[in-house]
Amino acid sequence: MAYSGNTTIAPRGLYIAGAVSVLISVLAWSVEWSGLAYVCPYCRVQRSVIGVLGVLLLFARPGRIVVPWLAYTVGGFAFVVAAMQHFNGWKRISAGEFSLNAQWYFDPWLLSGCAMLILVAQLMLVQAACQRSLH
Repeated sequence: MAYSGNTTIAPRGLYIAGAVSVLISVLAWSVEWSGLAYVCPYCRVQRSVIGVLGVLLLFARPGRIVVPWLAYTVGGFAFVVAAMQHFNGWKRISAGEFSLNAQWYFDPWLLSGCAMLILVAQLMLVQAACQRSLH
């Protein structure tokens, strides 16, 4: 697909974002498979959907309906899961029981916040890609 210069996002940018998303998902899964992180159902949903949205970004085209529909469905579900996990951290903060993990980069509160940011960015990219000009 040739880039005509009049679209919001160049297709190459979408391919890069999609590939980076899939890479993030695979790296996150490899951390769990290697035993460095504990098994977390919240995290599994988030990392899986980040990868699925990355693949959907590769197929996002103007005027199409299936890719945005799938993206909004799975992305919305994963965002709710991430928000629930993140809110559990806020409940601990309110109760005075909060502390970051010793390995702070594996803290579920921080990771769920990052997952929410990534998921929203991916959904915005899908929306922009599917609503860009056909000419």
